Amino acid sequence: MKKILIIEDELSIAELERDYLEVNGFESDIAPTGEKGLQLALSNTYNLILLDLMLPGIDGFELCKKLRQTLDIPILMITARKEDIDKIRGFDRGADDYIVKPFNPNELVARVKAHIKRYDRLIHREQNHSTIQIGNILIQSDSRRVFVNDEEKMFTAKEFDLLKFLVENPNIAFTKDHLIERIWGYDSLGDANTVTVHIRKLREKIEENPSNPKFIETIWGVGYRFKK
Repeated sequence: MKKILIIEDELSIAELERDYLEVNGFESDIAPTGEKGLQLALSNTYNLILLDLMLPGIDGFELCKKLRQTLDIPILMITARKEDIDKIRGFDRGADDYIVKPFNPNELVARVKAHIKRYDRLIHREQNHSTIQIGNILIQSDSRRVFVNDEEKMFTAKEFDLLKFLVENPNIAFTKDHLIERIWGYDSLGDANTVTVHIRKLREKIEENPSNPKFIETIWGVGYRFKK
């Protein structure tokens, strides 16, 4: 049975999420604070985390950043804040999705299922090539590890998926919509900001000079291209 960690200080919302998830075959734990959520996340095995943004103590942004230091499972941020800057901050900290309150519980469950299904498929599918080497970048597909100049860099699940897709399809310009469809799997869960933030994070990790990238090029009016 798949297991979900719900980090939410509003008990009524946490219980609503738990009830809908359990009806759909998921097991759930509830953490009412960021500190408790961090403790549970690092001491148990979960398939996905539902993370409220406004938490007592450690807020959702900071907690997401801490979780990403060791975990690459899907993290879905849930918040009443609708501003684009908050969404960008969430993706920048490593969130895979951003759900605004009030939300439809059935849509929440659908997103949980989709993220877990896609993550499992990417983790367990057979790789045609277990190792990819381009310049000073080494990608180990089976273990989902990336090394730049022999130094391992930490990637979230979506960052790794995006990098691997671009590397495996070099010299092709992809639109942001195409990347959203291929990496996130469905148009409704992504927007231009999602791709922009993830591209920036990739450049920070693999480029010698992120402001003048050697590998990931911006094709103005189109999108992005990995130069090989």
